Amino acid sequence: MNIYVGNLSFDATQGDLQTLFAQHGDVTSANIITDRDSGRSKGFAFIEMPQADQAQAAMSQLNGYEFKGRKLTVNEARPKSDKPQKRRERW
Repeated sequence: MNIYVGNLSFDATQGDLQTLFAQHGDVTSANIITDRDSGRSKGFAFIEMPQADQAQAAMSQLNGYEFKGRKLTVNEARPKSDKPQKRRERW
């Protein structure tokens, strides 16, 4: 299951997230999304957990959890196709 983690502290590392979510089960990966130009965190991440029941437990336990001074938003990630596309103007 792919999990979205928002309102993430800019100080958080992938290792921090791996450790936090591993308290609730197996973690396949933890990826903090970064700005491609600056390399700085965008304040959100995706966690992959292979067991749906463990992922559900992690989401219910960690949504609203204060981590590194910020309350996390944790829920099931939506596929990219569910998100509205930005309209680009052509010049």
